[in-house]
Amino acid sequence: MAAPSVRWLWLALAILAADRASKFAIERLTPEGFRRALVPNFADLVHSVNPGIAFGLFSESASKWISLLLALSSAAVILLLVWLLFAGYTGRVESQIGVALIAGGAAGNLLDRLLHGGVTDFLELRAGNFRWPAFNLADSAITIGAALIIFELLSGEKHASRARS
Repeated sequence: MAAPSVRWLWLALAILAADRASKFAIERLTPEGFRRALVPNFADLVHSVNPGIAFGLFSESASKWISLLLALSSAAVILLLVWLLFAGYTGRVESQIGVALIAGGAAGNLLDRLLHGGVTDFLELRAGNFRWPAFNLADSAITIGAALIIFELLSGEKHASRARS
């Protein structure tokens, strides 16, 4: 019988599907370089492709080895996360959801990298002169998933210390 945390794989698949659908819409309906204000001076709809990793790291590298390394490491992380869910090593429900969100987001970005050689981003936030780099639904899922895992780790420590007293 599979671990109870396997039930969260549907969430990873839903994130993958929603991410691909949102990127498909941007890719088909807007040209690369597109920009339109959604909320003036706060949120812009954009169409950019990032061949690197978070915040454009390695995006200037022309090396095919970097692309291959990014794809292989993403695939390894996804397999590890799915294994953690199947093996039941994901902790409480917050971490189970977090691992599923990260797996789905990582799979969405990996699929994009395999299809297009880079990750399609479409939302950019700013406040005054500060501009957050463009991101996508997969990036948001990864961030929320990581926050849930950190939340569980921090709250789990409090519970453990109370149990010892």
